[in-house]
Order: sequence, then C-alpha cells, then structure tokens
Amino acid sequence: MVGFVAYVFDGKRTAAKALDTLEDNVPVYEWIDNIALVSKSKHGHLNIRSTWAQDDMGAAGFGWGAFTGALLGMLAGPGGALAGAALGGSMGGMMGVTADIAFDDPALDDFTNSLTKDTSALVLAGDDDVLADYEGVVGPLGGKLIKTNLNEDDVKKIKKALKD
Repeated sequence: MVGFVAYVFDGKRTAAKALDTLEDNVPVYEWIDNIALVSKSKHGHLNIRSTWAQDDMGAAGFGWGAFTGALLGMLAGPGGALAGAALGGSMGGMMGVTADIAFDDPALDDFTNSLTKDTSALVLAGDDDVLADYEGVVGPLGGKLIKTNLNEDDVKKIKKALKD
C-alpha cells in the first residue's frame, strides 16, 4: 500500500520553518530528502519545491521523493487541481510523468482545497513504515493532517513512468 500524507499549515513560510527544524535533527530522518514543500502566498501564487533528486534513490530514478514529486506534478499539471503552480527544484521534470493519470480521491481534493492563500504544506508519499515515522515526527509540529491510500493502478502507472 502506498500512502499520501500532508500537513497543511497556516502561513506561507510555516512549513519551510518546520522543514528547517527537521533537517537539523541528528540522526537524520531517512525520509527527509523525499519531502515536498508546497506554499501559497497571500496573493494566491503557488510554489512547489522538492529535494528528491538530491538523494541517491532519486538520482537512480525512483525513490519516495521522486514518487511524491510525480504525484504533485499530476496535481499541478495542465488542468490539475494545483494548475498554475511554479515548480521549484526538480519538480518541473515531473510534469509529463503524470499527464495521463487522474485521481478520484476525496483526500487529495481536500489537500488541494486546503491550500488557500497564505498557507503551506509538507507532503510525502510512501509505504506504511516511512509514513508512520513521518507522521510521528511531523504531527507534533501542528498543521492539518490529510492522508489517504493511493489507488494501486495509479501507483503502478507512476512507477512505470518514473522507470521510463
């Protein structure tokens, strides 16, 4: 089972500050370089940043960060729920990966609807073990929790596209 977990915070920079705090932890969290940061300014400008290509698994073509990036690329792609996003880091390359995948998931709709003006989010997709650790660490930082299990057919399509 592959899940999606997002924490949506009030404030455009709140998630970035939370991520900075998490990055300073010793020992380093295994999933830290797989997180995507999404923010929306008070004027409604959306920005998505991911560090997935900076880790070894991402460089090899697949890791949970790459998967998270592909998922957000689908949501931000042409006509997607996050259409019009400014993609940072290596996210721009993920746009084409998900062009033919459309999710029908109320939790993903809730996520996109939660990104109102002056909000931000930390997002991770992964297996149960990765997400349990992520939730245990990020949960106490606050934010609205949005989580779901992704459709297995969609997961297969994204993984195949990442390999290609």
